[in-house]
Amino acid sequence: KRIYVEKKASFAVKAKELEEELKSYLGIDGLEQVRIFIRYDVENLSEDTFEKACKCVFSEPPVDDLYLEKFDMPANGRCFSVEFLPGQFDQRADSAVQCVKFLKEDEDPIIKTAVTYLLVGKISDDEFAKIKSYCINPVDSRETDMVKPETLVTEFAEPADVAIFDGFKDMAEADLKKLYDSLGLAMTFKDFLHIQNYFKNEEKRNPSVTEIRVLDTYWSDHCRHTTFSTELKDVTFEDNYYTEPIKTTYQNYLAVREEIFAGRKDKYVCLMDLALMAMRKLKADGKLEDMEKSNEINACSIVVPIEIDKEDGKGVITEEWLVNFKNETHNHPTEIEPFGGAATCLGGAIRDPLSGRTYVYQAMRVTGAADPTVSVEDTLKGKLPQKKLVRGAASGYSSYGNQIGLATGYVKEVYHPNYVAKRMEIGAVMGAAPRASVIREDSDPGDIIILLGGRTGRDGCGGATGSSKVHTEASIETCGAEVQKGNAPTERKIQRLFRREEVSKIIKKCNDFGAGGVSVAIGELADGLRIDLDKVPKKYAGLDGTELAISESQERMAVVLDKKDVEQFLTYAEEENLEATVVAEVTEAKRLVMSWRGKEIVNLSRAFLDTNGAHQETTVEVEMPDEKECYYKKQDEFKDAKEMWTEKLSDLNVCSKKGLVEMFDSSIGAGTVTMPFGGKTQLTPIQTMTAKLPVLEGKTELTTMMSYGFDPYLSSWSPYHGAV
Repeated sequence: KRIYVEKKASFAVKAKELEEELKSYLGIDGLEQVRIFIRYDVENLSEDTFEKACKCVFSEPPVDDLYLEKFDMPANGRCFSVEFLPGQFDQRADSAVQCVKFLKEDEDPIIKTAVTYLLVGKISDDEFAKIKSYCINPVDSRETDMVKPETLVTEFAEPADVAIFDGFKDMAEADLKKLYDSLGLAMTFKDFLHIQNYFKNEEKRNPSVTEIRVLDTYWSDHCRHTTFSTELKDVTFEDNYYTEPIKTTYQNYLAVREEIFAGRKDKYVCLMDLALMAMRKLKADGKLEDMEKSNEINACSIVVPIEIDKEDGKGVITEEWLVNFKNETHNHPTEIEPFGGAATCLGGAIRDPLSGRTYVYQAMRVTGAADPTVSVEDTLKGKLPQKKLVRGAASGYSSYGNQIGLATGYVKEVYHPNYVAKRMEIGAVMGAAPRASVIREDSDPGDIIILLGGRTGRDGCGGATGSSKVHTEASIETCGAEVQKGNAPTERKIQRLFRREEVSKIIKKCNDFGAGGVSVAIGELADGLRIDLDKVPKKYAGLDGTELAISESQERMAVVLDKKDVEQFLTYAEEENLEATVVAEVTEAKRLVMSWRGKEIVNLSRAFLDTNGAHQETTVEVEMPDEKECYYKKQDEFKDAKEMWTEKLSDLNVCSKKGLVEMFDSSIGAGTVTMPFGGKTQLTPIQTMTAKLPVLEGKTELTTMMSYGFDPYLSSWSPYHGAV
């Protein structure tokens, strides 16, 4: 069956916005009307359940019109439909399946969705092509046939066995370089030589394709910050007005690192060391006593004493709580697919404190963009228009936060021409939990690792390595699979599960499936591991061993448990409607072993993995700021006051961002202390975000959070889209 769902005219906000954009932004003067339909193809559903679903799952009768099989096409109308690429996660379809199963749980429907655009008016073929190009992002979507298929059942080809790079260990350097160039790796050729040396001298065999892909992922900039760990040699300073104070600061750094490391040969100057030295000094001086000490490095974590009302209401008690802070950039994914990239920016930031068993209660978003008001004709080749980028990213981030029930207390977008090549997308979150509820223990041989949450698909394959590469105009042709799709309702369920004290107290260690998938998320939990990839739950058939090892499908956690606690944990997960599967065991031997189809496709020593690739070195010449650009030396260049005011007020950075800020719910959970706008007229933007810690009273949350889903296509709040 096929149905089309359209917002009634008075609620068709997204259609009206798109109509205005196509007219003013793309210059389609002959356009008279835009109509947007959500198309559902449904199979394997009884007539009775289908009728019920039409009225309460696929549509809301007060605000939607529903058409069975087709809608009337005007004589001067043209339409096209857009669907996600195969392998991309479709949250609308996934949520619809879950909601339909509420109506009749023994039915197992197949649902696929698409968005159909109907354009009415006098539109030329060139203009129609221009509109399609604007509405379809080839990184994650494609135009689909308007003809209804015979069946929605997809037949997946059986994947081939994982190949071995024959002759790799003895390959001449020239041939090795050809192989390296053909693989599109994020690692350097020096790393590739390092791998060859390891397999030749240590393993005495040739590597599998999966081993090369796993190493490329494990050692990527995203997972191991290899650029920041590059040794800085022969640091010199350009000679001018600012040289002395900057050089003195660098000498102070060298003196402090000598004091901290006392001549250790295994430590060297690098950007990471520069960034951390101030913290090391504070810690050495006893000024960071409140920092939580743990080998679970999931987020910045401090210990805070907080006062909580006693249950009888008489007086207060003081408890130690862990308060976590984590920020994450998602510049590359958001640049190529704004909605999904920004959504998983927030999802990824949440997962780190969450994997540390703290409850995430507050978020902020800081972004950088080029001028979104410029003409679409000025868009860089291979890039999305800035207007589409900023709007799609804002919708993605707000959609995820609003669905999961997270107060976003501070939103700021900076406009600067240097962001035209690549935008900046930063999400930051705060999490907290009673310290007594969080256990930090090492993984011991015999411990079991459970994969919790979402299933694995091809979405996100190569995300870590993709965001670690240099990108060009051609990148958009090949990086579609690197786009991750968030699933906020599943992450919300993990939040609920981990907030239960009886659950968090049996988790010895946890890691989120961010960059690197199984290979990194599970690979970091213990020195010795045996992972059975055949047990990893899949979204669909046809995935090979390499894809299962490195896929970055979202909303998954790897949890380490003592064997005696496994059954109890699986019961708790079932109570929260979360899929949980035993996939790995901690071993005595310090090796990362992965098997698929009963064969080992990865078997690497922990010592080699921990080298993080070949040692990288570079020389540095520090450029100095131009003395002429010093603010205090430009006083004579000041114009008259009126001209300066006019120039300042014409800057996008000083315009009101109320429309942007109000896309994000800052009041979810009733813990927000300072709202985004204050002052007498509630129009003054705040400088900080402040919220109360999410304290529980008994077993009941002090505030009840309702989760709605923001529909990116309809600009509306839909209870069926994400409220499962």
